[in-house]
Amino acid sequence: MQALRQIDAWPVPFAAAGVVRPKAEPIVHGDSRRVVPLASVSKPVTALALLVAAEEGVVDLDDPAGPPGSTVRHLLAHASGLPFEGTTPIAPPGRRRIYSNEGFRALGAHLEQRAEMGFADYVRAAVCDPLGIGLDPEGDPGSGMRASLADVLALARELLAPRLVADETSDEMRDVQFSGLPGVLPDWGRFDPLDWGLGVQLNTPEPTWMGARASRRAFGHFGGSGTFLWVDPEAGVACVALAEREFGDWAKSAWPALSDAVLADIAC
Repeated sequence: MQALRQIDAWPVPFAAAGVVRPKAEPIVHGDSRRVVPLASVSKPVTALALLVAAEEGVVDLDDPAGPPGSTVRHLLAHASGLPFEGTTPIAPPGRRRIYSNEGFRALGAHLEQRAEMGFADYVRAAVCDPLGIGLDPEGDPGSGMRASLADVLALARELLAPRLVADETSDEMRDVQFSGLPGVLPDWGRFDPLDWGLGVQLNTPEPTWMGARASRRAFGHFGGSGTFLWVDPEAGVACVALAEREFGDWAKSAWPALSDAVLADIAC
């Protein structure tokens, strides 16, 4: 796939990228085994672990969690009212889309308490071991994980063609939660609405980091360490890129261009 060669021109010290489809071997460009920080691409991993826990009866998505009036669902959808950092709410639950690392710390603590085991241990048992990946879930549940391209492509395949959770649960992950909420996508801009599922951003009518060719059903996440993962069920493909450079203007042009080129190659 020629599109992936775009990463060779990225102004970064390291980059690797790949695409995966449900019944095909991943196509990769770059070192697929080098482990890098995922930053906020950790959040879909945490979300998947919570969904497995919900199916196992360990948690309920509507359990109270986080600030008063908030639930697991609010926290996963950045609708709890918690700020980016800090434990004091800045809005009532369900009123605004406030992107919150703090909310994912609350999710990690809630899962630990309900599962009666460490957060990282649960993620390994629920996600990493079944997928056969070496992703390291230690650290902050919303931003502290580390993994290789091969690991994240396996996660992307799971999000595209779920095996760990039922189709109904996977559908709920990518359904709009608390529809119509305005919000700010950190370092990208304000959206009204800013649609979010359970731990993943949903594509919007206006192009964002997922590019202009992604379908309205596309969803994913990006991280401040230069990482992204998106899944487009309509095209039947997922794309992952890992880099070692802090998010900035370079990514705002590089990521959409790569995403559009990947989807153009797939369409040919």
